[in-house]
Amino acid sequence: MPSRRTLLTSLLAAPALLAQARSAFAQQTALQTAQAAVSDGQAISRDALIDFAREISRQPYQAPRAEIPRGFAQLSLDQYRQIRFKPDRRIWAGENRGFTLDLLPAGNVFTTPVTIRTVDGGIIRDQRFAADMFDYGSVPPPPADIQVPFSGFRAFSALNRPDPADEFLVFQGASLFRALARGQTFGVMARGLTLNVAEAQGEEFPAFRAFWIERPGPGGSSLVVHGLLDSENVTGLYRFSIRPGDVTVCDVEATLFPRSDLAHVGIAPMTANYLFAPNDRINIDDVRGAVHDANGLQIWNGNGEWIWRPVQNPDTLQIAAFVDQNPRGFGLLQRDRRFEAFNDLDGRFERRPSVWIEPLGEWGQGQVQLVEIPVNDEMNRNILAYWRPRAPLGRGTEHSFTYRMHWCWSPPERPQIALVSATRTGRAPGGGRRRRFLVDFSSDDFADPAKVQNLRPNLTNQRGRIVSVDGRLVPEVKLYRVAFDLDPETANQVELRLVLEREGQAQSETWLYRWTP
Repeated sequence: MPSRRTLLTSLLAAPALLAQARSAFAQQTALQTAQAAVSDGQAISRDALIDFAREISRQPYQAPRAEIPRGFAQLSLDQYRQIRFKPDRRIWAGENRGFTLDLLPAGNVFTTPVTIRTVDGGIIRDQRFAADMFDYGSVPPPPADIQVPFSGFRAFSALNRPDPADEFLVFQGASLFRALARGQTFGVMARGLTLNVAEAQGEEFPAFRAFWIERPGPGGSSLVVHGLLDSENVTGLYRFSIRPGDVTVCDVEATLFPRSDLAHVGIAPMTANYLFAPNDRINIDDVRGAVHDANGLQIWNGNGEWIWRPVQNPDTLQIAAFVDQNPRGFGLLQRDRRFEAFNDLDGRFERRPSVWIEPLGEWGQGQVQLVEIPVNDEMNRNILAYWRPRAPLGRGTEHSFTYRMHWCWSPPERPQIALVSATRTGRAPGGGRRRRFLVDFSSDDFADPAKVQNLRPNLTNQRGRIVSVDGRLVPEVKLYRVAFDLDPETANQVELRLVLEREGQAQSETWLYRWTP
């Protein structure tokens, strides 16, 4: 028989347990109601989508689960790529909507299930797997009664040809997506969000769990996609409005609902491959001149200064932070558009897009953060750039960020000053650790020597010693070259800053560089 004290304790605890049960039931009911409002047959509503994301964030995180046929999960990447959506089964094929869609099955490393819904005439419609949607190549097709989950989608438009058959947009894998402009090949990728990059506790990878893709009107020029993002510590609702063309523009509205305090958040993140370039060829034995999706980070900061930071493939993980308030823009850029700079008929790196982020509205205090990870092959994306807000995003709060992405040949905003066109490094005469740098600035004004009178390079360094600085104009190629030698002395890291000035006023971008052995 229970003691009187035990019985009394149980009676006192009962109301609290009952209240907890009622609260949990109410939360579950609210989630079911919110989910029903964004499901098959319902009218699309951004408010309903926001409510759905908000209710999910109030629940304990549940990792997505789905049954993937064993044969699909074990496919090699080459085998997986043989599985192609049939062109005549593409969503909106033959409807003159300006766009068509392929749905991507789960398989290989793409094992996170993604719910895909289209919105036709304002009404949400589920997209369900059918085995006859696909050609399988040499891969055995799944049994007719097996439902293979989707892992993402790709979109086509009339980017280079009249028929909407040019792939220009892909959402697949965690929160990754990529796009391109007319005449380009895929390169830099974007993410919806990053959490705890390079932190001791390990990075968290949010993933898009569901998409609602609106059917465009006849002859449409833009594609609207709503995406639900979720992970252990945050839920988000995204709206993408994508307009492909000579510059493919993507307007992004992101609303985040943290489940816990988020101290290290990456907004508008981009990731690229960088193996080597003329400023980074130590121990490189390759017939190509360079291998990279992007060769630098450009920043237009809140004070109006233009910054160019060449990226590198370092020996150890490197993190650089550019503190700012209300940045005007930043991006990973591919500046060299000459085939001979890369000499790669398959990679065509000169055709890969630059990606420029234009914040819409004030983002407050924070920093553009650049992460450079050492790699020894060109398959891994080792360069990451994003905006990191200074203040943590608190648990139970809501935060909105709006920005415009430009997938382009060059950013739409161009400074009316000289741009850095090349950075080269090599061993300097005299031996030891001394390094020689050649930094080229380009401008139409450099064709006329009279326009560059009194121009001088202003070079500063932290640690080490600058041995000599020589600035020369090369008018026939509209170039101004700055050559200097760096003796790092005993330092293992030297920060360099270079800008062309006239009478104390900047006449060029600010070139920043971190030397490491």
